[in-house]
Formats: sequence, C-alpha cells, structure tokens
Amino acid sequence: MFSSFFAPSARRRGATRTAAAALVSGLVAVGVLTGAGTAAADTAETTQNQGGATATIGGLKTYGAAVIHEATGDQQVSAGLFEMSVDGGGTLQTYCVDLHNPTQRDAKYHETAWSGTSLGANRNAGKIRWILQNSYPQVNDLATLAAKAGVKGGLTEQDAAAGTQVAIWRYSDGADVDAVDPQAERLAAYLEKSAVNLSEPQASLRLDPPAVSGHPGELLGPVTVHTNAAGVAVTPPADAATSGVRIVGKDGKPVTSAVNGSQLFFDVPEDADGGSAAITVQASTTVPVGRAFTSETRSQTQILAGSSESTVSAPASATWAKQGAIPALSAVKDCAKGGLDLAAANQGDEAFTFELMGTEYTIPAGESRTVTIPLQEDQAYDFTIKGPGGLAKRFSGTLDCLTQGNESGDATQVLSEPSPATVGGGTADDTNLAATGGSSTTPLIAGVAIAFVLIGGAALVLVGKKNAPTQE
Repeated sequence: MFSSFFAPSARRRGATRTAAAALVSGLVAVGVLTGAGTAAADTAETTQNQGGATATIGGLKTYGAAVIHEATGDQQVSAGLFEMSVDGGGTLQTYCVDLHNPTQRDAKYHETAWSGTSLGANRNAGKIRWILQNSYPQVNDLATLAAKAGVKGGLTEQDAAAGTQVAIWRYSDGADVDAVDPQAERLAAYLEKSAVNLSEPQASLRLDPPAVSGHPGELLGPVTVHTNAAGVAVTPPADAATSGVRIVGKDGKPVTSAVNGSQLFFDVPEDADGGSAAITVQASTTVPVGRAFTSETRSQTQILAGSSESTVSAPASATWAKQGAIPALSAVKDCAKGGLDLAAANQGDEAFTFELMGTEYTIPAGESRTVTIPLQEDQAYDFTIKGPGGLAKRFSGTLDCLTQGNESGDATQVLSEPSPATVGGGTADDTNLAATGGSSTTPLIAGVAIAFVLIGGAALVLVGKKNAPTQE
C-alpha cells in the first residue's frame, strides 16, 4: 500500500504570503502502493538524512554589514559566519547559500549532498568551495589574506567574514550585493574574480546503500562505509541479543569497527522469521569544507567553512523474509530533477509492484529501480510505502531547491544581529527588512498551514487500482 499527502504551494518568502498560500493550497492527495508476496515487518520513519554531522544553528557570530540591491529598494543585512553545535560534540562554522530564505533560530541541520540543495544545479557551486578554502576562517592569517586581496589597511575578522559572505552570495544566489565596509568589499571583489570551480567534497560519513534486503541465512549487503575519519564504531541492532542478527565483514566475522571502504553485512539466522534491523556507525572527524547543511524546517541552507573535531554518524537498515517480494527502500532529494528519488531494491523471489501517482511500477525479483516523485518548490511531502507483511517506510520533508525570491517581491530575510536598518533613507515601517531569525508570526503560520493540510486531507482521497489490496 502506498499512502501519501502532499501540500503544494507556490514559492512564498514573506510570512503573510506563506499563510495565504497555505489557505489556498492545503490540499492533500492520498495514493495507494501495493507489493506482491510477503515481506518482513518493518515500520519506521525515514528522513532523507544520508549520514554525516547533525547540528543546531546558534546564530551569527562574526559578521559585518552588507547591502542588497533589489527592485524594491536597498536593504541592509548582516553578513558573516554562523556557528552550529554538533550533536554528540563539536562546532561548525558556516556561511549562508540561501539568501532569500529566513534562518530559524535553533533549527536542526543535517549534512547534505549538493544534489539535495540549490548547489546541485548551480554551475558556480565549485567556485563557492574555492572561496571557502581560500578565505576566512580557513585562511586565518588576515595580513596575508589582505595582501592577496590588495586591501590596504588590513582586515578585521568582521571584514573578512562579511567580504567572504558577500562573494558567496554573488555565486550562490546571483545577488546584487555589496559589503558596506570598503575593506570587506575589496575582499569580496578579489574572491569573486579569483574563484575557480572545484569538485564537491565527499561526505564526512555515509553508508551505501542505506537499505538492503534478502533471505534469512544469507549475508544481507554489502553496505559500504564512506568516510574521511580514521575509523568508525559500529553499533549493532538494538535487539541483537534476542534476534541473533550480527553485523559482520565479508569474511563472516563479527565487526564492531570499520574504516573507509569497509563492507558490512547483516548476518540473519536461517530460522529467523521475517523482520528488520538497523545499525548506526559513528566517528569523530572534521567535516570537509564545502559540505552543505539543510534543515527540514526550511531554515536557510548553509555551507561549511570550518569544523572542529565533530561527531558524525550514518544509519543503515535490513529487511528479510523467507519468501515473496522483499523490498529495500530509501530516498534522497534531487534538485536537478525537481523531486524525491525513491530507490527500491527487491531481493525477494517475487516481483514487487506498486502504483505511484497514477503510474504502476514493478521491481522484478533480484533487481532495483529508482522512481522520481515530482514535487513543486517548497512543497511539503509525507508519504508511507506499505507492503505485505507489515512493511512500512515513511518519508517526509520539504523540497527547497531555489534561492531566488519570487515575482511578488517578498523581502530577503537573514538572521541578523543587531536588528537590521534600511539603506537610503527608508524606515523599518515602510520597508520589508531582513528579519532577525524570522518573523514572530512563524508559529501561527505553521499552525494555520497544518490545519488546512488536515482539512485538505479530509477533502480529497485518490485511490489506486480497485483490485489492489489495502493494508492498514
């Protein structure tokens, strides 16, 4: 069974317009997905976190002022380095690559591949990485940095942070933006002119694939470890003592640690009933400069500028059954395709068939397919794939791939300290200004949006093929 709800909306950056969009488009569509054969019971909520660091944003720590030139007028915002606290220990420094989206205080962020952000379709993303590697804080000798940039009188940390952020915005958002301080602006101009494209950095830690399946008595996998850490700790399934499931290497011997390139397998007892298990691998390492960080709360996308030794982790799961279709399911956002890539691998002995948004898909036994679920920009999604035998995987999030504002002229919003001021004689009363961590109406808007999503859910139900079995 496949059930889903989608809450589509046009791009809306202003708080009031966001609420209005929710009133108009709080429509929920419910579909059906069914799988043939039997599968193991496996109920879990699956986010699109592919592993790495998870952190909470704390706010701007080192910054100066910048002016954004827009058709509606000039706006002054704070520009510089954010600081994040890593779950499990560690600190990250980041710059913004999503100028026209507000930053929510204390938002939770996950390390993310560029393909899941606006950087994935940005031909200048590699230039942003060059800027990060050749400016502050990676280059903390400010005298040398000033000399390279031709900045007379030197640079303060605030100048260096502001100039670096301005140069990044010119490539991440195509923004017409200048640093207020002349030294910072000179640095921004130097970085923008000198930047060359570099490749995307690898994840600090990920497992590939994040989901596997098969029959009891087999080694389910492999799951390959990819990391820049010297080694990772492998945490066995929570119920390993009772289920008998072991995590082993390709030689069949139990493992509790691994290194980059290691292959892990789920060793399931031959007499085991259908079931599932999950593991987590964890390490302490520095996160590579240039890694993207996104939040499911739609707080503005960040890019890593510096990292202390930090805790990183990655999950993987296995599903098994004695017969029938045995799907392994995972998903990642794909901004180039404008949707969510749902990967389904079937290691069972029967085909896994499902209907998705009016289209029927079949995964033959022993094969895999990737289905792209098309989504609108800013569209929230929450769907559960259910198969026979109690299989249930839930995927939820919001597609946030664009950085530019919409045609309605919504204001740029940036977490800023101190409070922003207008440029060119305007006042806070007559101009939409950069907000300090978003609007105070945000909780109300969220509540209104959720309420209308629920109302929409009661209004429309789209059912798949009538002869498809429905499982609750």
